[in-house]
Amino acid sequence: MRSNKVRALASVTALLGITAGTLAASGTAVAATPERHQTVVSGPASITEVVNLGLSTSLAKRVQFYLSHYAGVYTGAIDGLLGTESWKAMQRVLRSYGYTGAIDGIVGTGTIKALQQYLKSDGFYSGAIDGIAGSGTQAAFAAWANQLPMD
Repeated sequence: MRSNKVRALASVTALLGITAGTLAASGTAVAATPERHQTVVSGPASITEVVNLGLSTSLAKRVQFYLSHYAGVYTGAIDGLLGTESWKAMQRVLRSYGYTGAIDGIVGTGTIKALQQYLKSDGFYSGAIDGIAGSGTQAAFAAWANQLPMD
């Protein structure tokens, strides 16, 4: 009877040892895994970001075409991605509509306010000039872009 107890105790001890070893190894593997954090941007877009303000690629191409062929302030690709150079060109156009900031391609509050003023003067926007690119601003921007020529 004693040998059965010894065998059972040995089996339980071995099982605990294996379990502890497995847990220790997995704890090390988990600890070695780097944490991943999601970055949330709440301020102005960075200088390398594409900021289409809700425009589809085809509407963004219309804006770039306008900035290039009609306003003469854009020399980049007509690719439908409103990046730094597109917004620098747009800021040049927006100078006449109250934009006083740097021509830096960053879509901040000043750029949005001037865009809202521009869209309002053309009859596309009726909201507040608040520098917030909300749904009303985005819808007005899309309506304005939609009427731009592509030839």
